[in-house]
Amino acid sequence: MMTTRNFRTLKVRVLPCFILAAVTALGAEWNSATGRDADLTELNLEELMHVKVTSVSKRPESFVGAAAAINVVTGDDIRRQGFTTIADSLRTVPGMQVAQINSHTWAVTARGFNAEYATKLLVLSDGRSVYTPLNAGVYWDVQDMMLEDIDRIEVIRGPGATLWGANAVNGVINIISKSAKDTQGFLFSGGGGTEEQGFGGVRYGGKLGDNAYYRVYTKYNNRDDSALPDGSSADDRWWMARSGFRLDWEPDAANLATLQGDLYLGKEKWLYTLPTPGPPYSQTSVDDEQLSGANVLGRWTHTFADNSELKLQTYYDHTYRESNLPKETRDTFDFEVQHRFTPFPRNDLLWGADYRLTADAIENNYANTFDPSHRTLQLFSAFLQDEISLVENRLRLTLGSKFEHNDFTGFEYQPGARVAWTPTDRQTVWAAVSRAVRTPSRAESDVRINRMGPAPGTVVSILGDPGGASEELIAYELGYRVLPRPELSFDVATFYNCYDELRSLEPGPPPAAPPAPLSTYYVENG
Repeated sequence: MMTTRNFRTLKVRVLPCFILAAVTALGAEWNSATGRDADLTELNLEELMHVKVTSVSKRPESFVGAAAAINVVTGDDIRRQGFTTIADSLRTVPGMQVAQINSHTWAVTARGFNAEYATKLLVLSDGRSVYTPLNAGVYWDVQDMMLEDIDRIEVIRGPGATLWGANAVNGVINIISKSAKDTQGFLFSGGGGTEEQGFGGVRYGGKLGDNAYYRVYTKYNNRDDSALPDGSSADDRWWMARSGFRLDWEPDAANLATLQGDLYLGKEKWLYTLPTPGPPYSQTSVDDEQLSGANVLGRWTHTFADNSELKLQTYYDHTYRESNLPKETRDTFDFEVQHRFTPFPRNDLLWGADYRLTADAIENNYANTFDPSHRTLQLFSAFLQDEISLVENRLRLTLGSKFEHNDFTGFEYQPGARVAWTPTDRQTVWAAVSRAVRTPSRAESDVRINRMGPAPGTVVSILGDPGGASEELIAYELGYRVLPRPELSFDVATFYNCYDELRSLEPGPPPAAPPAPLSTYYVENG
């Protein structure tokens, strides 16, 4: 069921500003767009610094020249360090904050404001947003693809809203899987122990023709209850089963089509203590709650020239959850177009548009009520970005903005400017200023949460604010990246963040609708 911890990080009434410097060492970075068949173990550090990343500007660019605080976790990194979940693999990224709340729940964010539902971090899986509009967070338990299929996880610390839109406030995580061409043949992995009692996966990749490749997989994990400080069980065991496929078809050098999908089912154990309207006014229970879902994504890319391409992408996502919330069923449809071209020799122009429709159905109860219990939300968005080469191969300026219309706050704009100076091929100085917003969620606008008061039969209520505004960020960033020797790299990133309109809980008069609470708190913008 929903708990009040969703709002504990929100009690802020003044404009806060934070400044931090992070010094990082570079790990192995890789992008399949620059040589999918290469062996990372054969690359030296200097070569790794010049492989390509795509999340900063939505086009391939050199890691060393990227104008953002970006790190990459490769599939080889995950394998070598023995991670069994995507959330845990992010612990190696400098500046990321990863905390495991129980056996199946994580709190993950960058640059502060961490909680179970970290509201200011946008997470994508192969271009499919996994950020939920119900509580403005990410369900890390179902981000459970076969780890051997991950090509890389690109992590941007800092706002990426100019390209990625609302909720990309403190960071963007982009999980990118391998092409089916790179996963040919048979693979089996598995293991077990006292806590991770059993986990394993089977994958097979093959060819459908000279230019068409496929893979299919299935995986399973079973984790035991974790232990409380006194040694007793936390009643949080869980299991998850998942299967999926991917098909990549390249009929010619100018076209690439991808079709992929996943299906999952699992159960999680939760311990609840919730209020009831009559004696004994509370009920404690341990339940096994079901999780299930499916998604399918299609993408077509047409290349006109080296600096010109058109990309169309669409996906459908179905989710059903019982755990830790009122039962939620959600269906999401998304369609996106993106076009890159060079209208002038010094301009690299990128534009795109997106439409997203998401519909939910909530099964309300006494402890948590959403009004309305069914709601359909639409998001319209477009972006424009121009990368201007001021000095060829040495100095470039990137200007752009995202424009969106959502059903909570209406029109939003999120502009940004970035400059990168590369005095040599081994070093880059970059700076950025940008605006990002975090739009309200259903759990902040449409919810009533009832919790037990200090005396039997009393209730403390939290009520959402249907007219709430978006949280705002103005971010100033400055960074330096250098490779002084082929075997040594150095990266420093600083930022100064100014937040406004942050959510808070404020006392107020009780609502007219029963039950009459002992005290009432309202979600408001501070």
